Amino acid sequence: MPLQGKKFIILIEDMFNDLEFWYPYYRLKEGGAEVIVVGSGSAEEYSGKSGTSARPDAKADQISAAGIDGIIIPGGYAPDHMRRYPKMVSIVKELFEAQKVVAAICHAGWMLASANIVKGRKVTSVSSIKDDLVNAGATWFDEEVVVDGKLITSRRPDDLPAFMRAVIRET
Repeated sequence: MPLQGKKFIILIEDMFNDLEFWYPYYRLKEGGAEVIVVGSGSAEEYSGKSGTSARPDAKADQISAAGIDGIIIPGGYAPDHMRRYPKMVSIVKELFEAQKVVAAICHAGWMLASANIVKGRKVTSVSSIKDDLVNAGATWFDEEVVVDGKLITSRRPDDLPAFMRAVIRET
């Protein structure tokens, strides 16, 4: 199992993209990783855009970046809610600064911009937030997955296989 002994966080908030949450969740578990679902603390259960729901294992203010090997930030409209919680943003920044895997898909680029970690970096995202990332200093590409060091980004659910292959390879 390629991820045996590794520990990942997956962030969650209301309006998460169901596929972008569940696909990484189960791929990480399948690879042997421990997965901790972390919410803002605004709810005991969060609803996805397509109707699934998920319960967090912890609130962001209960989590430390210490001992974490990577973080997955699903898209949907959840990242717009996530970035309103300073602790959620700071976890992303701390893991990036510790050179751990920081993986964002779709609208999750908003969290990267809010964490101020994209300046001078290569990224991709859903095209509708391209300007946000470029204005935050990133160089944006329209590719299924962009890997810049331990920063891994993808555009949409169709890119999930390439996204997760990159996450596993870079961990």
